[in-house]
Amino acid sequence: MSEILNQIPGPLLQWYDSRARVLPWRSQPTPYRVWVSEIMLQQTRVEAALPYFDRFMAVLPDIAALAQAPETQLLKLWEGLGYYSRVRNLQKAARQVMEQWGGMLPQKLEDLMALPGIGEYSAGAIASIAYGQRVPAVDGNVLRVVSRLLASRENVMDPKVKRQLRQQVWDIIPAQRPGDFNQSLMELGALVCLPNGKPLCSGCPLENLCLGNRLAIAQELPVKPPKKARRVVPRTVFVLCSQGRLLLHRRPSRGLLASLWEFPGQDGHLSLEQAAETLAQAGIQVSSIASLGEHTHIFSHVEWPMVCYQVECLPFPAAEDYVWCTPQQLQEQYALPSAFRPFAQWLRLTP
Repeated sequence: MSEILNQIPGPLLQWYDSRARVLPWRSQPTPYRVWVSEIMLQQTRVEAALPYFDRFMAVLPDIAALAQAPETQLLKLWEGLGYYSRVRNLQKAARQVMEQWGGMLPQKLEDLMALPGIGEYSAGAIASIAYGQRVPAVDGNVLRVVSRLLASRENVMDPKVKRQLRQQVWDIIPAQRPGDFNQSLMELGALVCLPNGKPLCSGCPLENLCLGNRLAIAQELPVKPPKKARRVVPRTVFVLCSQGRLLLHRRPSRGLLASLWEFPGQDGHLSLEQAAETLAQAGIQVSSIASLGEHTHIFSHVEWPMVCYQVECLPFPAAEDYVWCTPQQLQEQYALPSAFRPFAQWLRLTP
């Protein structure tokens, strides 16, 4: 199979030179910009990440600024991207870089991987794209492309198979343009060798080399084990309003959405009558209560089908881990996870 892979750098780089998307971290591939972009793109489409990246760079233009940023500012900049542990690890790594590396990201793969939140793939991307090192950056796109090229039916989630595919990519990385080559493989997977659907083989520069295309099995690849069913946790959410302010609750410091702000709520679906009774039992004097709507938010391992009630109530002191805020403060200061943003948008509290 190596004879197939040995032939791909030339046509792939030629295609990349003419078809690659113009992206800000490619136009200015500094180590910091490449690092932040790779962390953002781990669970986010490029189109969705672009405004976040531009805003992040405008506010925190370098590692020193990231290391010193208050957590509230950091989480607000990340609001809507999800996986908030990633931005927390970004800051932990930035502080470590300031202490151990004089504010410059290290160049070696093993040194990069020693930083919080930087795994094998991200380290390879930074080292090859920003520093020109001949190391692989194998993500899901690359695993899919190589599996189809080789018509491999091996399980790409198997660590042994992953290591083999990564080594095969490493063997063919050209010495002159390692970063561009890694990006060309990723770009091919993102634009042509598509996941969850029919690949656009007629527009692929590797069409004539691809065994998966030749055998008409490309769409069946790569092979992955079936995903585990997500746990479904119904929830009831309360948007409590009093004298132009809203009640927010800070979630526990561990677990899902750790330490982030949310609208108060509880597990289980409550009817309007049950919701009113629950609030009364909590000592909240309700002036009015109405259904605000329903929304289901899907995390990687759990699903929240939520019902939400808008509640006008008499003011009461905020307990520990609760805060009353104005709509403007919600927009400017408090990071509201994507799970709850539809409710705020329906109330026109956030853009």
